Amino acid sequence: MNTAEQLLGPGGALGERMGVNVVEASPDRVVGTMPVEGNTQPYGLLHGGASCVLAETLGSVGAMMHGQTVGRPFAVGVDINATHHKAVRTGLVTGVATPVHRGRTAVTYEIVITDEGGDRVCTARLTCLLRGA
Repeated sequence: MNTAEQLLGPGGALGERMGVNVVEASPDRVVGTMPVEGNTQPYGLLHGGASCVLAETLGSVGAMMHGQTVGRPFAVGVDINATHHKAVRTGLVTGVATPVHRGRTAVTYEIVITDEGGDRVCTARLTCLLRGA
């Protein structure tokens, strides 16, 4: 079973490559950061797919932690959508995942990503199925 301390850090190999850092983790709130540098599209803006990676990482951590409370410790993402509100060229973005729905077999998290000035960059929603051991 994963503890909060084990879930802090990059959140997997892809997160590590992209510089994701999970800094707070509980079933109620997961917070992480990611640098814009190295995660841009050809125009130098934060890539929308990078925002989705950050969102799915944070939402999956929350889903996994909730799943442990209901005997289903494995979370599998089945749907993600994202609305990109503002372009970002530099700095660090921060994502905060909070639950919208937490059931025994499925969970949904909203993930709000902001820039260093606190402006909303992206709003995402992730739904995960919860699986047993």
